[in-house]
Amino acid sequence: GKKLRERDVWSGKFDFLLACCGTAVGLGNVWRFPYLCYKNGGGAFLLPYMLVVIVSGVPIFFLEVAIGQFTKLGAIKSWTSLCPLISGIGIASAVIVFYTLCYYAVILAWALFYLFQSFRAELPWANCNNTLEQPSHMPGQLDLRTLAGTDRGRNIINDHQFVGKRSSLQHWLWPRTRWKVIARLLLHTIFPLKKYVLQITDGIDDLGGLRWELAGVLLLAWVICYLTVFQGTKSTGKAMYFTATFPYVMLLILLVRGVTLPGAWKGIKYYITPNITKLGEPEVWIDAGTQVFFSYSLCIGVLVSLGSFNAYNNNCLRDTVIIAGVNSGTSILAGFAIFAALGFMATEQGVSMEDVAAKGPGLAFIAYPKEVLLLPVSQLWSCLFFVMIFLLGISTLLTDTLALVTSLGDLYPQLFRGGKYRKLIAMAAGCFACYLVGLTMVTRGGMYILQLFDFYGASGFTLLWTASWQCVAIGWFYGDQKFYDVIEDMIGYRPGPYFRICWKYLAPILNTAIIIFNIIKYDPLTYNKTYNYPAWGHAIGWGLALSSIIMIPLRAIYILCKAEGDTWREVICFCPLKIKIFGSL
Repeated sequence: GKKLRERDVWSGKFDFLLACCGTAVGLGNVWRFPYLCYKNGGGAFLLPYMLVVIVSGVPIFFLEVAIGQFTKLGAIKSWTSLCPLISGIGIASAVIVFYTLCYYAVILAWALFYLFQSFRAELPWANCNNTLEQPSHMPGQLDLRTLAGTDRGRNIINDHQFVGKRSSLQHWLWPRTRWKVIARLLLHTIFPLKKYVLQITDGIDDLGGLRWELAGVLLLAWVICYLTVFQGTKSTGKAMYFTATFPYVMLLILLVRGVTLPGAWKGIKYYITPNITKLGEPEVWIDAGTQVFFSYSLCIGVLVSLGSFNAYNNNCLRDTVIIAGVNSGTSILAGFAIFAALGFMATEQGVSMEDVAAKGPGLAFIAYPKEVLLLPVSQLWSCLFFVMIFLLGISTLLTDTLALVTSLGDLYPQLFRGGKYRKLIAMAAGCFACYLVGLTMVTRGGMYILQLFDFYGASGFTLLWTASWQCVAIGWFYGDQKFYDVIEDMIGYRPGPYFRICWKYLAPILNTAIIIFNIIKYDPLTYNKTYNYPAWGHAIGWGLALSSIIMIPLRAIYILCKAEGDTWREVICFCPLKIKIFGSL
């Protein structure tokens, strides 16, 4: 057959660092973390958060990057080469990242939609008398600039009410998901017009028609993704120089603007003052664990794939420390920016921080829309704001797509590296498949489907389950000391015992404890706390979750059944030698 092209490598040292920062630093860091700090005792939340980062987050981050750098393979084949008996880890990661891609792009489509609306002569959310829709219950114009300093204006901003009626865009919200924060961001900054965007139906059994505007911007999001990643690391690495850095510029602008506002220090004090009593609540530890795994992009195969493009002797331990510092530092920095704005709002309205920040996950976005409207050239600030939101998301979408392509490319090298146009066609087909799945989420009832993908398919439970098995695979099956030999060969020195102790003991115990807390605290998924999913809806959700969870035991059972040996020890030790499942695996 034709000679295969060489596997991709990073063209520059900073490509890998920026790609890891791009995939790890996202909307969860900038918007969800400050809310969790407030919800779980202010500065006291930093204790469980940092404990999970130190015991589980950083060690597993280093583990995944080192595995990729050593094997030069994507998530699926790398685990097959290291620990075939538990190689279902790689398949589970691929399933999770596929679900993530399908609904992640939909949220980016929302950001694009509002970005385009920001180019209007007047921001549509500044004045409800616009050409898109005139709600019958709103007489004339309702100018937020005029009302900002009045009791009625405070009512509008704090309670999201218009003439005594709650905005139907409350239907944008969904509980207990990693994206509930961005949903509330859009709630507080977009059209206060009755069911304009989603025109949402009464339940998942009625999907209604397709929202063609959203379908169009969803296609645009996938086109941007495809054009960026189709050349592999060459194009993706260069894109990260912009997509991973611009959000920091905007975040610093927001921080500087926030701390100069009257009352800013009141909000910052509220943010960093600890409430130690919260540490006794299991939910605090659940939130800390899920936040770390989401924000560090663990267990979805991305870090393994990105590490596989490194040079063999790259100092991946040093890179891990840098990226971990940037990741957690960004979360903490975002908290200062957001609570400074909330302090300004509390001072201006003459209310306590508890009253301002009592609106749940939306607290990060209560003050900013009002602040934007009061700034000169508010359209410019609005555009920059939604550009930041889009770039925070697109950098993660790019690396997630690259990870899935890498895993499949290692399984089917003839398809992805065998011909001049095969890879381009295969990637286009994959992006289009994700787009087709995403179309179900831009129907009038699509929000119900998106919730299922987020709450079940890419949940903290599935990530923690996969992480626990990763630690078991390296710490107990492959061997922690043996993997330390590999690391020493790559970076030139042997790390201290910290990482292997975490891989072998501390991380699995902590992850398992959080999983148990999740099970104990489990509540069935609802929509906006008012709509209860039918039984078949929950069945679909659990089907999404189990489709990744079950891959690990199924793969192990399959290998054991096909393995040769007279004793169980022989079967377990030598079963991988002649087993193939699909592709070249």
